[in-house]
Amino acid sequence: MNETPALPVEVHCHGFGEVDFSEFANLDLVLLDRRSAEEGVVCIPTLYLHRSALEKFEWFMQRYADLRRNGKLPHIPGIALEGPLLASHGGTPEATVWAPTRHEWERLARLGDLGLVYTVMSPDAFTTASGLYDNLDDRHPRLDWIVPQLLAHGVRPALGHFTRQDPAASAELVRDIVDIAWQSEWTGSGARVITDHLFNDMPLNIKHAFRTSAARARRESTLTAYDLPNWTLADMDQIAGPVPAAIMNEAAAGRIAACINFDGEHVDLAIAARAAELMGHANTMLMTDRCDSARIGGQALHQTDDNGLWYQDGGIVAAGSQPLARQTRNAQGQGVAADPLWQLVGGTAHRAFGTQADGPGLRPAALSAQQ
Repeated sequence: MNETPALPVEVHCHGFGEVDFSEFANLDLVLLDRRSAEEGVVCIPTLYLHRSALEKFEWFMQRYADLRRNGKLPHIPGIALEGPLLASHGGTPEATVWAPTRHEWERLARLGDLGLVYTVMSPDAFTTASGLYDNLDDRHPRLDWIVPQLLAHGVRPALGHFTRQDPAASAELVRDIVDIAWQSEWTGSGARVITDHLFNDMPLNIKHAFRTSAARARRESTLTAYDLPNWTLADMDQIAGPVPAAIMNEAAAGRIAACINFDGEHVDLAIAARAAELMGHANTMLMTDRCDSARIGGQALHQTDDNGLWYQDGGIVAAGSQPLARQTRNAQGQGVAADPLWQLVGGTAHRAFGTQADGPGLRPAALSAQQ
């Protein structure tokens, strides 16, 4: 992967301006690179993929690789997928959730050679609670085959979109995937496993966000009861639940680069800041889940008066709307100092994706672009 500037990283985002990244056949990558440069970031576009569009996605990845090889995309160090192997589609367009066959996984894995850096998948995708379960058969390989196949081409599994039926079993599957990844051949550089955003789309023991005026009225008393300063990783299983506990402990051990959102709407900012502190800022990446327009993956979205999130019909959160600069300021407002802040917005991501050696001298310039 080509070296990129030491700028903050939009790890997981769905659209800049009026552009829906998932409409990749029409995505002007050179224009996106220019827009990223103007915002002072490097960007990893995160796409949804319909099964019928796999061949078109292969062509898109070849176009991306050719432009990247010719030095025309210095601000787009990789491409990512959200799905398709999701046990719970959440705000993801339902038509982009599907279980690839062995041959389809082989095709997806080979795209790592062209710059596909991760694909979000559910550790519990093959359990009876999964929305995919009724359509699974012997054509569909399990995770002990899928994960090594991806890693052999430099594609990271990004863990997320969990079911809620058996949190302890789902947590054990998190640990299983991390073990498999660390035992597998790895042709990439940086982190072998990352996550989708912590606390979202997973079973929880806590209220992690306060998205309405009524909920915000109870925020202070709720957070006081949670006693955030005394949270420990050892107690996280009881505090937040087995799944976030598994992710946070694996991240703190350096075996996962974990993503968390700092818009204050996906996750409360005080909770996000404490979680990042416990995992270690050097193991944590700020992600925006950003979309700038009322369209994602081909589906129409809307907003409410309560917050800046984008919603599907039925009140399901589909994406955020705050850019990285705003979320950087949010983290600063939680007292995150300069060096840990750089890890959150750039340092961890650059190491996780092998895009840039971390240098202290680069941090002030990188952060000034976000202020």
